[in-house]
Amino acid sequence: MKKVLFATTALVATAGVAAADVTFGGYGRFGILYVDNAAGDSTDITSRFRLQIDATAESDAGVTFGARARIQQDNDGAASSANVGRDIDGDGTPDFRGDREETGINGVRFFARSGGLEVGVGNIFGALEFMPGMYPIDLGLTGHSYDYTAYNFRGDAYDSDGNGAAGANGVEVLYSAGDFSVHVSASDINDRIAAHAAYTWNGWTFALAAQDSDSATDTEFAASVGGSFGIADVTLAYADNGTSGDHWVLAGRFDVGAATNVEVYVADADYFAETSYGIDFNHDLGGGTSLRGGVSSNGADVTLVDFGVRFNF
Repeated sequence: MKKVLFATTALVATAGVAAADVTFGGYGRFGILYVDNAAGDSTDITSRFRLQIDATAESDAGVTFGARARIQQDNDGAASSANVGRDIDGDGTPDFRGDREETGINGVRFFARSGGLEVGVGNIFGALEFMPGMYPIDLGLTGHSYDYTAYNFRGDAYDSDGNGAAGANGVEVLYSAGDFSVHVSASDINDRIAAHAAYTWNGWTFALAAQDSDSATDTEFAASVGGSFGIADVTLAYADNGTSGDHWVLAGRFDVGAATNVEVYVADADYFAETSYGIDFNHDLGGGTSLRGGVSSNGADVTLVDFGVRFNF
């Protein structure tokens, strides 16, 4: 992540400003994605560009105020409402997602932080999304279907190319002290109230979460444990996703060389047609660049294969 410090007259002219800066960072990725499902198979170019902007200022009392925003463009996100859900090439599959229009900055998350306490509003992280063990790996180039995310996006989460809870009164409180942390979030989306607590002991992190919601299919309870077994980092996660049932995930990551690691997972849920599983590799090319690829069979019995390059900046 690159930092640009704006210590100009415009920023420091106001008395009481102790420090202010704006940080730009993000990543780009591009490659090939193969999909094989009941409707047939296809091979297409896949890409994403994400620019993240973090702006902070610190008061004389040591309180940090800030905001985070992202500009993101995926190859399956329409740049105008006219193309949302449209099948341009006539192959029977929409080329642009029906729920995604990418035309600028996403919903902003604002926060105030002092010591181990942080209060956030707007496009909040969400207690379930931010819970340790919910993203034990990041499979391949594209993440595939994220079946290894046990809560299955049935709670508030930071939205990279939409408003998230920013337009629905999202608020959260995060606190950490040593090896213990707690996160409480709430929004008007399904009147959600969620919380998780996590504790790290002897290299292992244990986390528990619960959520109350007006939606019967939202996550009600989640738990995870993750740590290292010698050469492998492993995570076991579980979520009770309301009337949709249970979701279990076992995932691992291990090094196969100085610059290469392999990730694997197996996941099962009551709402899956088939058990989901996958394997990938990540090879570090240096300078924030890497080769990535993976193979998976998701819970809808769809085979996904991807390969490409990612560069962080």
